Amino acid sequence: MCDVLVVEDDFMVARTHERVVDQSPGFRVVGVAHTGAEALELIGGLRPQLVLLDMYLPDMSGLDVIRRSREAGDEVDFLVLSAAREADMVTAALQGGIVSYLLKPFKISELQARLAGYAERRRVLGGSGELEQSDLDLAFGSVAAPTSAASAVASLPKGLSRETAALIERELKERKPDVAASECGEILGLSRVVARKYLEYFVHRGDATVTHRYGHTGRPQRRYSWVGR
Repeated sequence: MCDVLVVEDDFMVARTHERVVDQSPGFRVVGVAHTGAEALELIGGLRPQLVLLDMYLPDMSGLDVIRRSREAGDEVDFLVLSAAREADMVTAALQGGIVSYLLKPFKISELQARLAGYAERRRVLGGSGELEQSDLDLAFGSVAAPTSAASAVASLPKGLSRETAALIERELKERKPDVAASECGEILGLSRVVARKYLEYFVHRGDATVTHRYGHTGRPQRRYSWVGR
């Protein structure tokens, strides 16, 4: 279980982020801070593994939080969720060792994808053995994945995103024996129509199959199963 601290001065936005984290497998929110000072206090007291950090805080910048936390020796990762898009600020955040930077406004599925990627990084780097290049590619989100292990999200039609496709793929693999577009959309915070576009794409690719489940009334429900290739 990965303990997460949410740092966001907007109470409603913080609540949304908290809900997304708690609905993501393997994550739980252990605290919420609305100022930089609160964030530093909770980082030191709660020892979270991951901090969802806004750059614009009422008493200091997110960069200050990162810097002071590093100076204090806190072993914590930062995932920035902010409207700040100034190149110098983004560069400074990267130099501070953040794991990802997501610009506001963003879709819930995009945050879910970042969390899933972070979980994969923790899994890869959590072992004690030696790592292969493919492991490092996964840990650092490299796009240069080996061709033999290329996912169905490698090349997508216009209008479909790799992050959302990766989430849909994961759900297809985990939901046994099958899943409907409405169920998949509800799990990931997507509309049924959007979820179905991705599911039908995987069917077209040959990575998923579709069957029909007939109820007592109405049209049959399309159910999707992952088969891979």
